[in-house]
Amino acid sequence: MPRNEPTEVSDGWGGERSPRRRKAVRYGVPVAVAGAAAVTIGLVPAFAGSSPDLPKISAQDLIAKVAKSDVQQLSGTVRVTTDLGLPSLPGGAGGFDGAPGGGAKGGDGASASPENKLMELASGSHTLRVAADGPEKQRVSIVDKAAEYSLVHNGNEVWAYDSGSNTALHSTAPGSRGGKEHRAPGGLPKDLKTATPQDLAKEALKAAGDTTSVTVDGTAKVAGRDAYQLLIKPKQAGSTVGSIRVAVDADNGVPLKFTLTPKSGGAAAVDVGFTNVDFAKPAASTFAFTPPKGAKVVDGDKERATAEREHGKAAPFEKLAEAKAKGKGEDKGGPNIIGKGWTSIATIKGDGSGLPSGKDMDKAKSKGAGGDVGAFLDSIGDKVNGSFGSGRVVSTRLVNALVTDNGTVYVGAVDKQTLINAANAAK
Repeated sequence: MPRNEPTEVSDGWGGERSPRRRKAVRYGVPVAVAGAAAVTIGLVPAFAGSSPDLPKISAQDLIAKVAKSDVQQLSGTVRVTTDLGLPSLPGGAGGFDGAPGGGAKGGDGASASPENKLMELASGSHTLRVAADGPEKQRVSIVDKAAEYSLVHNGNEVWAYDSGSNTALHSTAPGSRGGKEHRAPGGLPKDLKTATPQDLAKEALKAAGDTTSVTVDGTAKVAGRDAYQLLIKPKQAGSTVGSIRVAVDADNGVPLKFTLTPKSGGAAAVDVGFTNVDFAKPAASTFAFTPPKGAKVVDGDKERATAEREHGKAAPFEKLAEAKAKGKGEDKGGPNIIGKGWTSIATIKGDGSGLPSGKDMDKAKSKGAGGDVGAFLDSIGDKVNGSFGSGRVVSTRLVNALVTDNGTVYVGAVDKQTLINAANAAK
């Protein structure tokens, strides 16, 4: 059989698109997606193994195959590793307040909170065990050497259990109670759902428009299954994304592996893939959960209600997504999305003060505060100037942010000059 050679999707792809195809490609990648991906993905060696001979397929047809895929049942192991080039925090490796191991605050269930557990996926390598049986039953377990964290959705119940603290957080699933929920369909928090190849691939495919080149670039063997390799590349020069490679199951269209490589080169910044997968119906016992004897059980609904009263209902990335969906910014302190596609930039208007400098923090240190924080900020941020004034660019391998001296923030998966140009234009 003929081997698959690269076949490019041209701007607009020509002709009328089907509703299902339009669903797969209708948006450019917003900053919110880049940010969510950046904290959940990683570095596994890409596409090792044989290259099976498969029938030739066009990029359009392969994207349509992904869009039509309706696999409801699966179980398997996913490997997640991150290499974002994040700087070390001053004072050592201690965690963030509110994150496991970081002196969690704000509630008895903080150690079992899915949002807090997400911080652990921001660096290093992690193994996830996943299972699904339709929209009402899912399970994700993060397996570490000394402990295991599990998130289980079964009908109208969601359990989150952290074996390290022996704490279980119990919540009512979305749709089972009144009120708007900041959760994805199926009961799992949005952030943890983006830790699977399927969800990451679907977000990336939204970029397949006139700012993107999409090709079929050969075949691969992933988790023992034959797969096509879909290669996605930005056409916009200012993007920090070099390419995204998605391994698509040749039989059922399920994305099996997702790899994002920065334009700067080196190891992948985004790589999530199945190491084994089974599309048979998981046993019902997979989704049953009873807190272990002696576990501390926390009412997650009450915890969330308290947090919403104290901090507001929408998390930062959710606000970014909402602004993007509306097509305009939130003028009163919210984010404004400028640009399009891969060079979308979120801006938040400042209140007159930017990041402190080392000199500012040295003054604070003389009054008993920690001056090493200022030195840390100076070490990771490059001072920049433009018609907007001056500020500091804080960079990672994927997402960069410009904080002006008046406190306005510009952030996106774009290079330094693109941020400066955006700030100059918005002056």
